[in-house]
Amino acid sequence: MLKVERISVMNFENALRGARNPLNSWARTDSYYNEKGEYVLGENDLSLAQKLARAGSDHRKYLRQIMISMDITAPLYWWKEFDTYKVGTVANSTSTMHKIHAAPFTRDDFSCDRMTDDALAQLDSLIAYLEGERVKFVETKDKSHWHNMIQLLPSSYQQMRTVTLNYEVCINMYNARKSHKLAEWHQFCDYIRALPYARELILFGEESEANS
Repeated sequence: MLKVERISVMNFENALRGARNPLNSWARTDSYYNEKGEYVLGENDLSLAQKLARAGSDHRKYLRQIMISMDITAPLYWWKEFDTYKVGTVANSTSTMHKIHAAPFTRDDFSCDRMTDDALAQLDSLIAYLEGERVKFVETKDKSHWHNMIQLLPSSYQQMRTVTLNYEVCINMYNARKSHKLAEWHQFCDYIRALPYARELILFGEESEANS
């Protein structure tokens, strides 16, 4: 189970202006801001953006300057795979170390939407134990209870991180993970598909495969 909120896409205007620097072709810029404050790519700019994007990473450096900020809530087992992408990403997470005892444990804290009934029963038993240790730690400040929580916490525990990445990273993630067996990657790829101009600038490889 994965959730993405508060998505902001930034710097389209500057990135596209930079893409025109090599040929000093700024006069051909035809993009504009609409009444909602959204940056709309004109025909000339979109054509150039697509041409460079398809030409490979050496030619599409401007995509590294189109920034995305989002809040992602996902289980720890997914975050372990996301952490593969260290270049071009920054993340600030909620703190398990400092805040694990701040609120009662419930099923909502865990990614368990694909568990069988037997697995859910085991999870419920673990939640009850973790909650008991949390209450004891809050009451006594005895760190043995805190260590029990930290070291027993399953990888299905959900964590929220505020993540910054760029369109080039999204190309790499999408192509590498769109067929992954983890459902969370499919959900994340759905959010990538919904980004502004994703079809033209991120999913072009998928389109060419479909046409071959």
